[in-house]
Amino acid sequence: MLIILLTGCSAIPLSSSTPQVDRVPAGTLDAATARTSLAALAVSAPGRLDGYSRDCDSGACVFGQPWFDTDGDGCDQRSQVLARDLTDVQRKPGRCGVQSGTLDDPYTGTRITSVSKIQIDHVVPLAEMWRSGAAAWAPEQRVAAANDLRNLVAVSGKVNQSKGDKTPDEWMPPNAAYACSYGRIYVTVKAAYKLTVAPAERSALENALATCDTPPAT
Repeated sequence: MLIILLTGCSAIPLSSSTPQVDRVPAGTLDAATARTSLAALAVSAPGRLDGYSRDCDSGACVFGQPWFDTDGDGCDQRSQVLARDLTDVQRKPGRCGVQSGTLDDPYTGTRITSVSKIQIDHVVPLAEMWRSGAAAWAPEQRVAAANDLRNLVAVSGKVNQSKGDKTPDEWMPPNAAYACSYGRIYVTVKAAYKLTVAPAERSALENALATCDTPPAT
């Protein structure tokens, strides 16, 4: 089946012959290790959001200024993720920022050709990090976690907005073929930072990881 490009469209359904999108960041646990790691996470009801803020204009952003250049190479984390996840990347002249490229969006299974339609998702939302342990961290650890490339994925901005701060029991990618990968990324981050997991969240992640054993539909 051919993909038909329509002038002015920024999201194009992938054809049935396109391989399933299963891209995960480097360092993501494999399915078996993710299951073991999930079972080892402490189970606890989510904490309160008291003190949580992303508003840096007031100086109260508890996870630091968005898209910090963690390795000092002059390229912030947003630009690094775009360059990692997009193809046919063109950077701004003399700068690190990405001005164009194509994303095979794992959350929707569509192809996005406009960078303005793309956002970077924290797979484990920062609000959820706060509720499950990060409220007690030092500011430097929160900045590092907010910019951890293992937790950052380029996706459709519209879908990212619909997700918000929801956990897997409340929201999963519309592209069901990505459930396994999404669960693996989520558990990788929770385990790396020794965050707690709520009972319903854990059950949803177990269901997501169970799909890793299911062959894709033909």
